[in-house]
Amino acid sequence: MTRRSLSLSRGGRRPLSLRARLMLVGVIGVALALLVGGTAFYGALTFAVDRTLDNEALASAQEVAALVDADQLPNPVPVSGAQVVQVVDAEHRVVGGSATADRLVPLLRAPELARAVAGEAVVIPGSRAALSTPLRVRAVAAGPSNAPVSVLVALPVGDVLASRAALRRGLLILFPLVLAAMAAVAWRVIGSTLRPVEELRVGAERISGTSRAERLAVPAASDEIQALAVTLNRMLDRLADSRARQRSFVADAAHELRSPLASIRTQLEVAERLKEGGSLPAELLIDVDRLARLVEDLLLLARVDADTRGPARQDRLEVADLLAEVAASQTGSRVPVTVRTQGEPQLVGDRDELRRACQNLVDNAVRHATSAVEVEAVLADDEVRLVVRDDGPGLSADERERVFERFTRLDDARGRSLGGTGLGLPIARELVTRAGGTLSFADAPPPWSLQAVVTLPRPTSS
Repeated sequence: MTRRSLSLSRGGRRPLSLRARLMLVGVIGVALALLVGGTAFYGALTFAVDRTLDNEALASAQEVAALVDADQLPNPVPVSGAQVVQVVDAEHRVVGGSATADRLVPLLRAPELARAVAGEAVVIPGSRAALSTPLRVRAVAAGPSNAPVSVLVALPVGDVLASRAALRRGLLILFPLVLAAMAAVAWRVIGSTLRPVEELRVGAERISGTSRAERLAVPAASDEIQALAVTLNRMLDRLADSRARQRSFVADAAHELRSPLASIRTQLEVAERLKEGGSLPAELLIDVDRLARLVEDLLLLARVDADTRGPARQDRLEVADLLAEVAASQTGSRVPVTVRTQGEPQLVGDRDELRRACQNLVDNAVRHATSAVEVEAVLADDEVRLVVRDDGPGLSADERERVFERFTRLDDARGRSLGGTGLGLPIARELVTRAGGTLSFADAPPPWSLQAVVTLPRPTSS
């Protein structure tokens, strides 16, 4: 299990993309800023309006208190605008007031009056003054110490409260709209900002790493993304150089081994024919053959890696003839190999490479089969499928891809005893891929246990 799949299985959900995470962080930040800013604005506006009302009420109350102190309180008390004024004595009786005030019942009850005289603004229902809107009341003490009174000044605040409610509703509607608009803008801006990064990712995924001609496009802007593209291209150059040196070493080493192996084979065959060395020449010839096959496989892989183009030759092949040739090479093998074809399928490609791919698949099937191997060619709408089935032990789901890795042997001891090098299946996939096809393992219908499926495009009629 890869690290990515492990994290997904633990979390149970797919992680958000970088674009989504950046937008989420930005939207949350803007939402918090709007919330704090809106709350501060509403609070400051409320404080300023309340302070203006209180200052107006206190100024009027102090003017009336000055008239009380001078024993010049008129009846009724003159007021400005919609103010309501009452003068209440120590017995909680109304001793004076404006024309709009009740002369019998004080606006404030005793506890409320005590709080108002102490400097607190008290909001009361407007019904106490026969009004439909609430009143904000401020009070000051006045009169001599032996006959103290309280001057109450009330201002209607219905319009103020309605304005505050409208402001709250407006903020609750406006802020989400602003947030949604900013989220849409942020999504587009972040997307355009990350587009060069996505282009680099797509380009890096497309590059095979085998050719110096394929490199990432470097953005024109002199920024961090351009520096990243330049750095990645330099890294790709170093990787290409390393791969080229590796291929050259493998090809040179395999080529140099050909001559001594041929010489050793010749000497062993001569010794075996002259009955020299007993059974040793025959035993050594087996190892020499296996070593020679390994050298040929390494040379083939080096050529495949060095050439990223299609096959050099484009031959029109009769699939039945190709499979019959492969089956003929298995004459006398440990299990029989049968061939079945549907119709007269044809392919276009390098005959030697396709024959080698099929040969490797059949060799692998024969190596692990219990009693038989079957090769079948199936025609589809726009493709030809070559299926190699065997009745061996099969492969588990996770092993069916691992066997295409080079030098992979699921059972090392069995592989060596049967002559496997761990390169046959990787070579087969490389050659099939060069021909424009695919190769994979799948479950086979009974009595078979496993099948290798090669899918190749059908040639267009000319």
